[in-house]
Amino acid sequence: MRVVTTAQPLDVQPTPLALLLLGREADPKSERGVECPGDLPSPSDPDLVARARAAKEKLGDKVFILGHHYQRDEVIEFADVTGDSFKLAKDAAAKPEAEYIVFCGVHFMAESADILTSDDQKVVLPDLAAGCSMADMATAEQVAECWDVLTEAGVAGATVPVSYMNSSADIKAFTGRHGGTICTSSNAKKALEWAFEQGEKVLFLPDQHLGRNTAVRDMGMSLDDCVLYNPHKPNGGLTVEQLRDAKMILWRGHCSVHGRFSVDSVNDVRARIPGVNVLVHPECKHEVVAAADYVGSTEYIIKALEAAPAGSKWAIGTELNLVRRLANRFAAQDKEVVFLDKTVCFCSTMNRIDLPHLVWTLESLAEGTLVNQIQVDKETESFAKLALERMLALP
Repeated sequence: MRVVTTAQPLDVQPTPLALLLLGREADPKSERGVECPGDLPSPSDPDLVARARAAKEKLGDKVFILGHHYQRDEVIEFADVTGDSFKLAKDAAAKPEAEYIVFCGVHFMAESADILTSDDQKVVLPDLAAGCSMADMATAEQVAECWDVLTEAGVAGATVPVSYMNSSADIKAFTGRHGGTICTSSNAKKALEWAFEQGEKVLFLPDQHLGRNTAVRDMGMSLDDCVLYNPHKPNGGLTVEQLRDAKMILWRGHCSVHGRFSVDSVNDVRARIPGVNVLVHPECKHEVVAAADYVGSTEYIIKALEAAPAGSKWAIGTELNLVRRLANRFAAQDKEVVFLDKTVCFCSTMNRIDLPHLVWTLESLAEGTLVNQIQVDKETESFAKLALERMLALP
């Protein structure tokens, strides 16, 4: 690694993208309008923790803070509840007395919370630029075009859409409008079983890996039963025959965090730590899931480690904030927990929610200023809620 020792400023100019990622500019093409109307406190402010506590205390029962498992520790410290995206959205709906729901997660999660909470509650996302690369891989226009392709191929009538929770409200609404359901990484098998009772094929959005792993690993299908629809190619890069023969039409989307794990990662950790148990999230590639010992959602991962015997060793293939938190938690129980990959792998968009953004949000609300409200329009909400209700009705 090159070390710069000179004190002179480097002769470089930040690009618009770099400024956006640093939270210093807005993206004019973003449908979310990533602007912060106020000034964030400095990340080096030593009083941030005290300011967060004071603002939260001032708000009292008016605020309910949700913290996703992948959030930074400094944010989790102020969360009233923690969990995965759907659990948190349900927790928010079960707290009708809270006027403000501050969702420390990403955009699609806040949308889901707005769909499930009452009109009197206001859902707030501390940084509007906290998106999800996977959710953004399927836009409403692309999915509508895909449905046209399926219609022209004569298979739309036999196809049931199943959308992962990690999708935008628009995609959830498309799913509800076309008779489909939502799934989580915990209930994907049940959702697919339900879908195949309704039709002959499934259009699975937007994570190809969860769809493929569930179909092949959990339901006994073959890889040949699955085709990959690429929205950037004419007709998704598929022939009419391929669409007619397929059982699972997988959208070409993935998680940027879980997609980086490889079979080499699994082999390397087994060589370094004899007797290690490899536990990965089902958003990982199919070959990684096949090479692992255990596969499951974030909640499954936590419960597996809670039930693990003392002295056991675990390599976890999921986001680093959660793995590090689990490693610290279970070290006292003589359980060794390591990150599956040698390379640091945070969820970059999730990490946009930091303590300065949370402090700015809480202080603004405490002063009576509503910031960064997430609102889903009524038509989208009604169809998205229909898809979510179908999921809730699953056995």
